[in-house]
Amino acid sequence: MGNRTYSMEIAGLKRELPLCDINDSIDIAAFIIFGDVELTVAASGELLKKVPEFDVIITPEAKSIPLAYEMSRQSGKPYVVARKNIKLYMRNPVGVSVKSITTKDEQKLYISESEADKLKDRRVLIVDDVISTGESLHAVQELVKLAGGELAASCAVLAEGDAANRHDIIFLEPLPLFSK
Repeated sequence: MGNRTYSMEIAGLKRELPLCDINDSIDIAAFIIFGDVELTVAASGELLKKVPEFDVIITPEAKSIPLAYEMSRQSGKPYVVARKNIKLYMRNPVGVSVKSITTKDEQKLYISESEADKLKDRRVLIVDDVISTGESLHAVQELVKLAGGELAASCAVLAEGDAANRHDIIFLEPLPLFSK
């Protein structure tokens, strides 16, 4: 297979994304924001220019946490992480199920009662690194609804495949799927 990559510009920065097999007919370009501080800072600033007013950010664990943190830092607004597992500190957690293209099995996302209180009656911005099938996004939207929050917008650095045609998300760049 070799080291095949897809070259693209994101928030004014050129990046080479490694191509990864999803199945016998499709490859995806892997966008990994972990460790790329320059891109995290630039993408956060560009997304903040595009999103409407909001009071709090929520993001699913784990790859988009640096993005949510940086958007929180730049905007001065708090953020909440929807966790993949219930942690000991979580009192009366609220959870929803999710099946994503990049995960093998169905997962769950949880927030604690105190985190749900941070979303209640607030304008909530959902932040993710990549929106593809929209399953993770839908799960986080359900958490916002269960917590009594108002969805301000959903945003991501990249919209993969058909997600780039959606009108209910804000994103910086489209990311194609690669047919074999």
